[in-house]
Amino acid sequence: MSAGWVTSGNALALPVIAAVPLAGAAAVVALRRHPQLREAASLLAGVATAALVLSLWPAVDDGLRFRLWEWLPGISLTFALEPLGLLFATVAGVLWPVTALYAIGYMRHNAQRHQTRFYFFFAVAIAAALWIAFSGNLVTLFIGYELLTLATWPLVTHSGNENAKHGGRVYLMLLLTTSIGLFLPAVVWTAVLADGTEFTPGGLLGGEAGTATLTVLFALYLFGIGKAALFPFHRWLPAAMVAPTPVSALLHAVAVVKAGAFAVLKVAVFVFGIDTLDASGAAEPMMWVAAITLLGAGVIAITRDNLKERLAYSTVSQLAYIVLAATLANDIAAAGGALHIVTHAAAKITLFFCAGAIYTAANLTHVSELDGLGRTMPWTFGAFLVAAVSIVGLPPLGGVWSKWLLLLGAADAGQTVMLAVLLVGSLLAVAYLLPIPVRAFLRPPAPRTGEGEAPWTLVVPLVLTAVACVALFFGVDAVIAPLNEVLELP
Repeated sequence: MSAGWVTSGNALALPVIAAVPLAGAAAVVALRRHPQLREAASLLAGVATAALVLSLWPAVDDGLRFRLWEWLPGISLTFALEPLGLLFATVAGVLWPVTALYAIGYMRHNAQRHQTRFYFFFAVAIAAALWIAFSGNLVTLFIGYELLTLATWPLVTHSGNENAKHGGRVYLMLLLTTSIGLFLPAVVWTAVLADGTEFTPGGLLGGEAGTATLTVLFALYLFGIGKAALFPFHRWLPAAMVAPTPVSALLHAVAVVKAGAFAVLKVAVFVFGIDTLDASGAAEPMMWVAAITLLGAGVIAITRDNLKERLAYSTVSQLAYIVLAATLANDIAAAGGALHIVTHAAAKITLFFCAGAIYTAANLTHVSELDGLGRTMPWTFGAFLVAAVSIVGLPPLGGVWSKWLLLLGAADAGQTVMLAVLLVGSLLAVAYLLPIPVRAFLRPPAPRTGEGEAPWTLVVPLVLTAVACVALFFGVDAVIAPLNEVLELP
């Protein structure tokens, strides 16, 4: 065993930045008797993390790499900087302070208990997400993946009632079972085949295994990365909706499901390699699993009246777009999947922020209760409409570009059926999302009292993330450009 060393540039910045949220968590505990200072510490840690992550972009092509510890040859704890990982780190880092501001308003106005514990584990979860983003090999990725599961479980069970405990059990059981039973064996198998676990441009497994082996191994990874929520390992996600709304935003937009989607793309690009997946056809069986998940979750979402549950199944469906991108096995689709991580994050966090604002202002949780509410909550439902249109994939919202690249990728792969799946998925999104703002703005209002917008600490974040959905339409090149070298885009 050997201790860590810097192998290129100022690579020590990678574990240091990943540790900044831990410093924020420690400050939260230290200031637990002073609520305003505690909340300020959480917010400042988020701002600092976002600034530090953004500061890495000028060095993204410098090959920064830091080995913290080596257990055996080829088995080490290594952090590395590359565009795909930094893209995910940016999503987590930038959305954290926005979510922290939202959480302050939500936790206060809904008189949530155990707020110190909430802010502590929220910060630890962000640290785990950054660990995953900067992982330089499969071992480091797997450890970060498990840490994220353990850090978010107390958030899922935060309310402490029976529903929360049940949701937490489902959450923990499914994610740990899939990761230990499928993901870990896949990592070990890869280490045996390739004599190492380092992420390699072009793929670690190229020429190291036959088609049958690659097919089984790819399935182990995609099912083992349970945070990607493929059928039948998706139930943890709707079960986790018992958590407070800021946690739902964390699960669906900032950290957990995006960690799953990122891990799938990372494995496809740096472990198998796009060319190897394409030539071997090893990804095709999982392509059909992704397609079934995409359509099935969309159909289920239409049937759900509970707003957060409907949004949860929407997330399952939209995650399947990213998995489908990986299985199409071409650079255009992979770029669409990477971009969808960003566009979906901005849109879905907006939708969950809106759901929490509706609950806080009107104490309503079901779609059928929202008639006419848009007239007294125009900012909230205006933001909801913007985010919904982005997820559907229409201009001038950012979601149109990721959907467009996915369609081009399916066409390039000659997958006519998958083209249809992608289009039908967008039609399903129309059916489960757009009726919500339509009934809120156009139906006669139901008799209610005490209506109005939620507190500004909830409304400002959802307006900011809705604006981000628009900005991603006009600024998409800034997101795609760094991926050119990794994915060899034209």
